[in-house]
Amino acid sequence: MSFVFDTASADDCERVWDLICQLEKCRLPFEPFREMFAKQVKSTHYCCLVAREEADAPACAILNLRFENQLHHAARIAEILEFIVDEPHRGKGIGAALLEEAQRVAKEMGCVQLEVTSNRTRKEAHGFYESQGMVNSHVKLTLPFGEIDLEDIS
Repeated sequence: MSFVFDTASADDCERVWDLICQLEKCRLPFEPFREMFAKQVKSTHYCCLVAREEADAPACAILNLRFENQLHHAARIAEILEFIVDEPHRGKGIGAALLEEAQRVAKEMGCVQLEVTSNRTRKEAHGFYESQGMVNSHVKLTLPFGEIDLEDIS
């Protein structure tokens, strides 16, 4: 099965929101999401890639990238912020193809490395990333400043 890849537009907001809610297993507040998404699609520091079954079809997968110059690399780095393939489309090679597209875009943007942070409970995702040549070389620590009231959908 072949897919069409492009960059998300403001018209994709609700579908991207739905997929990220699926990824996070909760309903994120839509209005703040919409505002952030609108800023990201206009920014050169982000690129939300979408995969579709056909050019005008809704996104069936997304991979959201951030590009930033990092002093500790003395270089530009691409980071995967969110990456999800809709449940019915998994196992068809779309994830690998979308990751390959993300690598192409990152190199085109002058990045020397692609990074991803993945929740430690997502063992399948870790296996996928490693099967695609990514190396588990870092530890990420977080310090939450409070809870966001989210609706659990798991």
